[in-house]
Amino acid sequence: MFRKSSFIVFVIVITLQSLLAQQPDTTNTNVGESNVNETSAYVVFDGDSLFKVTANLGPYTPEERARNISERLIKLSDELNVVQDSFNITEANNYSIIAYKDFVIMSLYEADVAPLGGSQQEVGNAYIEIFKKALTNKVKNDSLIGWLINIGYTALFLLGLILILYIINRLFKWINRKLVEYEKKLKRKRKSVFRYLAPKGPDYFFVFVSNIIRFVLIVLILFLYFPLVFSRMPWAEGFVSQFYEYIRDPIMDILTAFRNFLPNVFYIFIIVFITRYILQVLTYVAGEIENEKLKIKGFHRYWANPTLNLVKIIIYAFALVFIFPYLPGSESPAFRGISIFLGILFSLGSTSAIANIVAGIVITYMRPFLIGDRVKIGDVVGDVVEKTLLVTRLRTLKNEDVTIPNATIINTHLLNYTKNAKEHGIILHPTVTIGYDIPSEVVIKLLLEAAKNTKNLTRDFKPFVLQKSLNDFYVEYELNVYTKQPSKMLEFYSELNQSIQREFNNAGVEILSPHYHAYRDGNASTIPDENKAPKNPVEKVIDKVTGKT
Repeated sequence: MFRKSSFIVFVIVITLQSLLAQQPDTTNTNVGESNVNETSAYVVFDGDSLFKVTANLGPYTPEERARNISERLIKLSDELNVVQDSFNITEANNYSIIAYKDFVIMSLYEADVAPLGGSQQEVGNAYIEIFKKALTNKVKNDSLIGWLINIGYTALFLLGLILILYIINRLFKWINRKLVEYEKKLKRKRKSVFRYLAPKGPDYFFVFVSNIIRFVLIVLILFLYFPLVFSRMPWAEGFVSQFYEYIRDPIMDILTAFRNFLPNVFYIFIIVFITRYILQVLTYVAGEIENEKLKIKGFHRYWANPTLNLVKIIIYAFALVFIFPYLPGSESPAFRGISIFLGILFSLGSTSAIANIVAGIVITYMRPFLIGDRVKIGDVVGDVVEKTLLVTRLRTLKNEDVTIPNATIINTHLLNYTKNAKEHGIILHPTVTIGYDIPSEVVIKLLLEAAKNTKNLTRDFKPFVLQKSLNDFYVEYELNVYTKQPSKMLEFYSELNQSIQREFNNAGVEILSPHYHAYRDGNASTIPDENKAPKNPVEKVIDKVTGKT
């Protein structure tokens, strides 16, 4: 790139000098006569004399003109690998310019043509043939030797690169051995903090960092060394320049974008700072409300943390809206297209999630249950262990964790056993079915006696019995007792059932299956023997006659 720029500047300067020097002077006599000089000089190129220059050109003597032409030919030959048919003659007033593509070789005046005879065009074409032949011979002669020299230099550079890489690998192997020994020594020290910070396992942290440094160093050396390797290969010069342009242009674009982005960083910093300050204040206020140090009428302390989370989402959304215009590339169509795509994807894929979030917000402010409450949701009974905007988790009586979406909770019935237990108590209501042959007063008395003899029930409220239904074969009774410990409902039901069974057996009252038809034609009673009443003498005689024991 530098050589090309220097070449263009050189051509422009020479052209301007030629034009300025060749402007006709109307105050002088005939230009041809004034430029005729008895002295002459030959244009020499590659050891051969090409032609003779006999005329002055402004302040330039024939010797200076011939020397300048020779230097231009040498410079042009250094740039050429193949001589193409790209010579041209440009006519201007009373002189012509001979050039190869855009490279000016010489200027041809009438004074140069007069001694030779013929027109400027004919003489110019003759000079072009001379230049073409001389440059072609020069390129052919230099090609074989030049290729051999370039191959030698390239091989030498590659050997140097291999030597450098070999030295780096050997050096880092030695460094890695020292690092392994040093790291082992650090890990053996009991008071060394590195023992807790270093990653566990067979790998060594210092060696890992050393390998990264070696990799970066090798890449950097290759990046800087390749131009030297390809510098002796003319066919690869454009490739190397283009390769570095591919790397340079993105880096320059990134640096330019970063420089243009710096003023926006200030705005983003202000927005982030204000957002963080507002959130810190709101977090402090929510903590005070949750700890009941700050009370707001009609606002329950359980609402503090969920409300804070909702407000955070809103504040983050507004902050993102304010920051978005200052992000690099926010105005590009690609950025907008990705934003629209993500928005559509989120809308289509989060329908159920949005429904659960809305349901979670409704549940939060309805307060149907709190963490730790014993509830029944659908057919699931358990204690609430976690409540989020999406789901609610219960731990059942069998110690199973059940996850229920909040939308399901909104659409089904929910029983809370804990909410009124401390103040009013929760009612346990086991049922029994007794035949019509047992008076209801006896059944009610036995049920109340069973409730009285059951431990752990609250005595703040009086138990009662409901006669719920009169069925075909039995009467259904319901015992209602109170407890303030809903978390132990399962145990209390078991104890209460045991007490009912014990009281009825002691009283000689059978608790029959609902459709069990009790015929006493030799069938034994369902009451255990130890709970039966003693027989009178008449019954004993009858049993002896009938053969019953």
